[in-house]
Amino acid sequence: MLTTARLRLLLLIVCFACLAGIAMLRIGYLGFVGAAPGQTSLADALLPPRGEITDRTGTPLARNFPAYALWFNPEAMEDDGSPLVGEPAAVAARLKAIFPDLDLARTTRILSSDKGGYILRRILPEDANKVFELGEVALEIPREYDRHYPQGSLAAHVLGYVTENDERRLEGRFGMEQVLDERLSERHLRGEPVALSIDLRVQGALEDELGKVMLATDAKGAAGIVLDAETGEIMAMASLPAFDPNIVGADGAPNTFNRATNGVYELGSTFKPLTMAAAIDAGIVRDLSRNWDATTVEVGNRRIRDLKPKGDVLNVPQALVYSSNTVSARVADELGSARMQRLLRDLAMDERPQIELPARGRPLWPANPENRHTNMVIGYGHSLAVTPLHLANAYAAMVNGGIWRPATLQRLGPGEVPKGRRVFKASTSSRMRQMLRMISLYGTGRSADAPGYRVGGKTGSAEKPGKHGYSDRNIISTFAAAFPMDRPRYVIVAMMDEPRGTLASSFQRTAAFNAAPVVGRLVPRIGPMLGVRPDERRDVDISDLRFLVEGRE
Repeated sequence: MLTTARLRLLLLIVCFACLAGIAMLRIGYLGFVGAAPGQTSLADALLPPRGEITDRTGTPLARNFPAYALWFNPEAMEDDGSPLVGEPAAVAARLKAIFPDLDLARTTRILSSDKGGYILRRILPEDANKVFELGEVALEIPREYDRHYPQGSLAAHVLGYVTENDERRLEGRFGMEQVLDERLSERHLRGEPVALSIDLRVQGALEDELGKVMLATDAKGAAGIVLDAETGEIMAMASLPAFDPNIVGADGAPNTFNRATNGVYELGSTFKPLTMAAAIDAGIVRDLSRNWDATTVEVGNRRIRDLKPKGDVLNVPQALVYSSNTVSARVADELGSARMQRLLRDLAMDERPQIELPARGRPLWPANPENRHTNMVIGYGHSLAVTPLHLANAYAAMVNGGIWRPATLQRLGPGEVPKGRRVFKASTSSRMRQMLRMISLYGTGRSADAPGYRVGGKTGSAEKPGKHGYSDRNIISTFAAAFPMDRPRYVIVAMMDEPRGTLASSFQRTAAFNAAPVVGRLVPRIGPMLGVRPDERRDVDISDLRFLVEGRE
């Protein structure tokens, strides 16, 4: 009996040893063969489903938040009969008690269907607990992720929005969300946020100032850009009216048209400095004190006049300060259509603006730019329609020493600034800085002159073309500027689409009364944010040109 007991004990020990050996082998197998999938799943669980987007300082612009949905799964009970314990109508009524805004008829249809579907896309956690208490297995509460834009409508046209594709994955449909879709979804990269070039503080100030003037002048819309003239980085870009990317319906969001990059407009007198710069480069304008004929220009049966004539003759600084169409047209005529078109192509005004956004407008060139009259009116910003971003890039080249660079919405690090290409001579750029500053001191840009910030720029007001020709009731008013003009770092373009003459704008619609004041109020707000502090002891040296303008009424 003792021997039998010992044999039984030995047999039991052997069995346990075998089981332990099998378990150890299984553990080893899983450790070497099955480890990778386990680690991958854990990494996927810890990573956000989509990467975050921030501004250049790290402030979040787009991020993910966990959320809950209410889903009907008709296969929840498999082959055990109806997926619902109660009747579809009764279950729908009980859900209605939890969600008062629920569409009862639609919910009943979903619960009666043999196909799964969302009953509600987003529900609160406390409501999810109430659904669980109903005891209906087919009512599932999947945990999903919402794309959230914590700044609301701020920079909406830059960011864009996402939608859910057929695989229930977030997918960029507009703006930088679309441009960066692959990067934000890439498993190995989505843990690192993507920094854009914009500064949220500057963006907020720009939208605020544009919005106030848009409201005061009852304008149809507005656009604005703050551009780093040395790097091409966009510090802020706005298009009004805006939209909230957090509220996107099945048909997309309203007001998604981007006036800054997609809208093309005749930007009027803001082109005059570009024409003068090209003429100085070409040697057409050598002596700035030379008097040019400022009387009415007659080309065939067409006439070019000044809105407010300042005499029969004007020199070039006076022509810019007083915004003379006639002198600008005569300078463009001497420049010639070939050199004018070369200038426009050098400034990339013959192609869509170079920016990451998909929404980019194609410039509208006149049918016959070689025509003498057409070339003349291009010289003061008519017959050629471009985007405000085209204009911002052109002004950056005109004031930064003559180098054109493409704009970008991605933050550039050291050594990443593109080399660019030379468009103007450095000496010409220096002259233009002087004359742009004089426009803000003596001319139509005086309302943009922010004390201590040395602002220089040019106004532009142009009638909008329509089906029956140009309309004197609808205009585009623009102010293109740079600061500080003694060492230009930032370019600003502010544009109003169809402003009205109201009491707030002294019943005037032109840029001097709406677009220019935007810049005058914006610069003191954003200057310190961008490292530019007011200094009234410094300014551009205009001593050799001041006498050409001062003293003239």
